[in-house]
Amino acid sequence: MSSGNRRATIYFDPQLHAALRLKAAHSHRSVSDIVNDAVRAALAEDQEDLAAFEGRVGERTMSYEALLDDLKAHGKL
Repeated sequence: MSSGNRRATIYFDPQLHAALRLKAAHSHRSVSDIVNDAVRAALAEDQEDLAAFEGRVGERTMSYEALLDDLKAHGKL
């Protein structure tokens, strides 16, 4: 662990913790590495979602009912 890392206490569901420890042992990685990679991936996905939302700000919105009507009118339902 490098000196720049921070410590945090995380409480895992017991079955999730067991699976995580098995994955760490099987992959010869630490639990911290696996959790850090998972958090990075989740944050990157959030960033991609935010960028996609920002790119669609000017699009027309429609109600759920209108969407269903449109899908039905075009033979999609």
